[in-house]
Amino acid sequence: MAGVKKKLVQQPICAIIGAGEGLGQALASRFAKNGFALALISRSESGSAAAIRAAGKHTPYVRFFKADATNPNTIENALKKVSAEMGDVEVLIYNCRDNFTACAPLEMSYESMLETYNVEVVGAFAAAKSVLPDMISKLRGTIFFSSATAAYRGSSTHPLYSIGKFGLRALSQSLAKAYGRNGVHVIHVRLDCDLDVPYMRNSYGPDYDRNKLANPNAVAESYWLAYKQPKAAWSNEIELRPNVENWTL
Repeated sequence: MAGVKKKLVQQPICAIIGAGEGLGQALASRFAKNGFALALISRSESGSAAAIRAAGKHTPYVRFFKADATNPNTIENALKKVSAEMGDVEVLIYNCRDNFTACAPLEMSYESMLETYNVEVVGAFAAAKSVLPDMISKLRGTIFFSSATAAYRGSSTHPLYSIGKFGLRALSQSLAKAYGRNGVHVIHVRLDCDLDVPYMRNSYGPDYDRNKLANPNAVAESYWLAYKQPKAAWSNEIELRPNVENWTL
């Protein structure tokens, strides 16, 4: 029929922006295991190698697309390619964060603030803007924003990170309030914990204890359960932490 877009991949499509090792890898594996084709988006294919391998164990439909979260136009272009070469996105996961740089507030530069804002907020908006029109027209779709406890409070030692995550939470809430009525589930996921990933293992050194960190596969399971929520009872804000985590004040 004229005007009807051909479905290039028969499986529903999950696009993950920031598909590196750790949580990105776990998310790719979880959604692939449940029948999704995966579009993995990051700055380099080598950076997504672990996620590509993890998803590839469950589906042959795994594609890599290049984009840089500091440049929103590259995210928009990557998602256009996903749509053209695979099909429309059913689940979008924005799993990017800026560098966790310590400084006093007066030590922040204009350049560092702009870079943080681009990664945390503008890049997230570019991703959502690219998939929302189709989701709205179909009256379904899910968008996850991976976030942190920094979205709820400022910091004297990591103000850049807090400012970025504050903005991401505001964006998520705004999209949820505007488009939830159109069947689009927008979820801000606050990770109030350290993830059991190589970077954190190295940071803890001899004090590393896997039982005190959040398991990325367990976190990915929570994303999946949120995706499966019925429309009559959606979560738009989710906090995740292991049971032994000290809650932030």
